[in-house]
Amino acid sequence: MTAVAPPSGSAFSFARSARGVLRRVPVWTWRLLMVAAGPRERARFNTDPITEVDYTHDIDYAGKGLRAQRLDVLTPREATGSRAGQTGTGEPLPVYVYFHGGGWTSGDKAAVTKYCAGQALGGMVVVNVNYRLSPRFHLGHVLHDANAALAWVAEHIGDFGGDPQRVVLGGDSAGGQIAALLTAATLRPELAAHYALRPSLSGKHLRGLVQHCSAVDFSVFFERGFVLSLNFVRMLLPSVAAPARRFQKPLPSRLAVERLKAAAAFMSPIEWLDAGHPPVFVSTSERDFFYRANLNFIERLRQHAVPVDALVYDWSSTNTEHTWQQDYRYPESQEVYRRLHAFVREVTRRPAAAAD
Repeated sequence: MTAVAPPSGSAFSFARSARGVLRRVPVWTWRLLMVAAGPRERARFNTDPITEVDYTHDIDYAGKGLRAQRLDVLTPREATGSRAGQTGTGEPLPVYVYFHGGGWTSGDKAAVTKYCAGQALGGMVVVNVNYRLSPRFHLGHVLHDANAALAWVAEHIGDFGGDPQRVVLGGDSAGGQIAALLTAATLRPELAAHYALRPSLSGKHLRGLVQHCSAVDFSVFFERGFVLSLNFVRMLLPSVAAPARRFQKPLPSRLAVERLKAAAAFMSPIEWLDAGHPPVFVSTSERDFFYRANLNFIERLRQHAVPVDALVYDWSSTNTEHTWQQDYRYPESQEVYRRLHAFVREVTRRPAAAAD
């Protein structure tokens, strides 16, 4: 295939040009970068909209009137004229619930509208979710939003022709971490208890997990020279109450890092894998910031005999910078879509009744 040159103005163009010297990017720098590049990314990724899909935008899934708690539903149009999202036989379609990336601090579902439409064309109802962002909100808030979105899916997705008993979760970067950790919390009661979470879906109805360049192994944050600072980990933790902090002595640096590692284990999906995990599709590349995290995740899945389909590009694939999957023009992205469609068909092919 002919390589497509990365267009200028990308959110990661700065990272591409300075990859050799980028180390420990602070949270505020990341937020400024995303604020500056976000509108261009949103426009570029959504050029030439897909018209073979029906769009329902900005459904308030939590009932609180917040922009951060809204979702879109994308359903493929059927030539048969049957109810939106259903096949000609009237059988509901599998559901793909997607969480956008943005380093937990930024991003919006609008940027991945065309990506989601491309997956809907593969024969699924797609739910594109917004959630509250850090640093104003911590990871517990984010997981509760994601779980509330699944509660909405369980109750309402049938109205759009989707099957709430055949659900696949997915996401890119931080959104992939959210999807993976929510999957783990649905299956592991101790993790759900840590976040005071009551899972909205039965584990048997979560049929698969899709990961695009995801932050699935937090141990990489503690490696020397990793691109993002440890403050990305700290900001996801619940804040310590100010009165309590006033009487605490500062922790020695090494002890503080060890405590942060222990806390990070509850954020790191790789720590919660076991043989009961649903199948996973992973796409990453050597150009991805979370390449090592994804390789670790794939290895751990295989150690637990969890079915995993891995699409990993090497450095020579120039179109595979972090979250390249969103740019539909790249042949590598098109290959991701083909593999993703096949993965969803495979993991959801049994009728839901057969799984009960």
